[in-house]
Order: sequence, then structure tokens, then C-alpha cells
Amino acid sequence: MGCGRVGATLAQSLEASGHSVAVVDQNPESFRRLPAEFDGKKVTGVGFDRDTLVQAGIEDAYGFAAVSDGDNSNILAARVVRETYGVENVVARIYDPHRAEIYQRLGIPTVATVRWTSDQVLRRMLPLGATDEYRDPSGQVRLCQLDYHPGWIGTTMAAIQHATSTRVAYLSRYGDGVLPGEESVLQENDVLHLLVRSDDVDRVERVLTRAPKTEEREG
Repeated sequence: MGCGRVGATLAQSLEASGHSVAVVDQNPESFRRLPAEFDGKKVTGVGFDRDTLVQAGIEDAYGFAAVSDGDNSNILAARVVRETYGVENVVARIYDPHRAEIYQRLGIPTVATVRWTSDQVLRRMLPLGATDEYRDPSGQVRLCQLDYHPGWIGTTMAAIQHATSTRVAYLSRYGDGVLPGEESVLQENDVLHLLVRSDDVDRVERVLTRAPKTEEREG
């Protein structure tokens, strides 16, 4: 549901993977975002209307993504699809991360919008700091890419975790994702991705963007 840029891209990706796809949108002009070779259904209507959903093939659907530009419409459609038609693989896009926790309690996985472009621009303008890569639906835990002082190179993951009270999620090393162990050592040019409590991000930035103390390096 929703044929904006996200919905159109999602539909193309699914079809390219061999899936049969139906796209629902209230505005028929939105279907222009789909490529001419798109073979799926294009259904004009409201995504939580049962007649519209049946026309789109919801009774045989494996999954449903509500990615329109309205939080309420997305959640309502997701609930109708799950509760009325028994589709288990349902996800709803939201714009207000503070509402995500409520939706999660209803059993509906949610994806909050992240402004990747502005984050990337800021990272190039202000190279030191944290860039959000993911937030859990409650907004309390963040996966962040954090810059660090060169003095941290050669430090173990265990020592970094101890000094920052975070968890190392993974490293990006020469373009590859690496899952390090506690005794793995931070190497030059590694990109550090940490799981951080939202309230602690500023403190963790301050720790990592300064040279570590001897006890921090040793953990």
C-alpha cells in the first residue's frame, strides 16, 4: 500500500526477485513511478478498504507492506490485513517514532523513517559524531556509526565496550561487514557501529572522539 518512492522501489525489488506484486494507491498518478515493464497489479483505492484489498489479492498474499505517507492509514491497513485476512508478514512504515512502541504492542512490526541524505551531508560537513543507522521502535536504543580518535586504534572491542558502556554491533572493514569478538582489535580505517542507549549518545561521542586513557584501552 502506497506507491511513493519507497513503495515503488519495494514493488520493483520484489518483482525482480520473482514475486507477484500488487500495488495499492488512492492516486492513480502515483503508478507512474513504476517502470513500464512492471507486470504486477495496480489497484486504485484506499489500502484499508476490504474491497480494494480483495481486488489486490490479499486473500492469497504472503506479505503486506503499508508504506503510504500517513501513519494512521498504514497502521489501520496493517491491522485489517493481519486481523481480518490472517496475513502474518505485515509491516507498517511510520513517521513518528514515538508512536512506534504502541504499534509494536499491537503486534505490528514498524519501520520508522530515517533521513539518510541529511545524515550523510552532516557527516561530510561535521566528520566527528554519531550517525543513526537504526532506532528500535521505542526510540530507546540506537544503532549508530560513530567516529573515533585515532588513539583508539589497536584497542580491543571489550575495552571499547567497557569504556563506553555500549555494545559493538559490527565493523565495516574495507567495504566488508565484520562481526568482531571481544578480543578483536580496532584497525585503521575500520568503521565502528555501536548499539547505544539514546540517552547516552552524547556521552559516548565525547568518550570516543578524545584519546583514550590507559585504563580505557585496557578495559
